[in-house]
Amino acid sequence: MAVVSATDAKNRFGQVLEMAQAGPVHIQKSGRDVAVVLSAEEYAQLVTQGNAPRVNPLIVKLHQESVGRWGKVYEALAK
Repeated sequence: MAVVSATDAKNRFGQVLEMAQAGPVHIQKSGRDVAVVLSAEEYAQLVTQGNAPRVNPLIVKLHQESVGRWGKVYEALAK
C-alpha cells in the first residue's frame, strides 16, 4: 500500500498515476486518508463486483431443489 501526502500527490501527480498501476495509492492530509487513487482496471473490477447480485447460496440451493421438484408445475402455471 503506497501512501502519499496530498501536497506530494499534487506536485508529483504523474508519479502517483504510475504508482496506482501497481496498487492503490492512499492520499493523506493531516495524517488521515482523504482519497485513494486506483488503476482503471481495479476500478472496473470494483464496479463489476458492486453490481453483482448478492444472493445467499442457501437460497440458490433451495431454489434449484424447488425447480427440480416442482418444475413441471411452474411451467404449467406460466402458460
